[in-house]
Amino acid sequence: MTGTRIAALGHYQPARVLTNDDLAALVDTSDEWITSRVGIRTRHVAGPDEPVDELAAHAAAKALASAGLAPADIDLVLVATSTATDRSPNTAARVAARLGMSSPATMDLNVVCAGFTHALATADHAVRAGSAARALVIGADKMSDVTDWTDRSTCVLVGDGAGAAVVEACEGDAEPGIGPVLWGSVPEMGNAVRIEGTPPRFAQEGQTVYRWATTQLPPIARTVCERAGVAPEDLAAVVLHQANLRIIEPLAQRIGAVNAVVARDVVESGNTSAASIPMALSKLVERGEVASGAPALLFGFGGNLSYAGQVVYCP
Repeated sequence: MTGTRIAALGHYQPARVLTNDDLAALVDTSDEWITSRVGIRTRHVAGPDEPVDELAAHAAAKALASAGLAPADIDLVLVATSTATDRSPNTAARVAARLGMSSPATMDLNVVCAGFTHALATADHAVRAGSAARALVIGADKMSDVTDWTDRSTCVLVGDGAGAAVVEACEGDAEPGIGPVLWGSVPEMGNAVRIEGTPPRFAQEGQTVYRWATTQLPPIARTVCERAGVAPEDLAAVVLHQANLRIIEPLAQRIGAVNAVVARDVVESGNTSAASIPMALSKLVERGEVASGAPALLFGFGGNLSYAGQVVYCP
């Protein structure tokens, strides 16, 4: 078995930007109400002719270009999403078709907001075991498709987008660039975050999620660091699921990452579910806010009250 690393990242958001003032014209809300409660100012929203696999393919193409790879170099495509419209072909297969891949294994994973970190761990395991040489791991969600735009408690939260990572084996004696995953769930509380019904609609028990995330998750996140052999104070970045600032900021503080850049992409992107972590990490790296080789904690949580985290070294 060999170690793995993230070779490159990419992200994509649709062009249309929806501001808090735009939402105030739709429901009884205001910019002050939204920013004071969740910290979100804008979000990107895809049109009816922009399916989730298109968002995913754009992010994937950017990651491949950054890695200097061709689609044919990928033999495993994993897409974390909970907003695919169709069951078959799955989103991963449609991404592979859009990119012109030849014969990759293609799988979707639905772990909602923790989907990307679950998919990243799955790719890490596959490459370590030798069942894949290079994997494309994508988090993509079109939350606007499952949102009731007359419900001010949820419509102010969400956005659309995708983020992608190329995962490959480390060369020679290089140290692994993806640390051990710690994952789990609280099944008996799974109804606290839901996308259900016909048509499917997003709903959540906000206070339940807030209390769980800010009290139960910090020790789990610290254990992730311990398994990776990295002290929280040595982290260069913390990239949590971009739920809202009222969760992100206290959670990062309670982890003890006192010297880390804390991703706050939620301010401009909203809650993009499985896309939020890879998109936020890709932006930090692209802007040069985190150096190549620096350790970053990735920690997803939310739907199913699932969680998954690992420490990675930035490409």
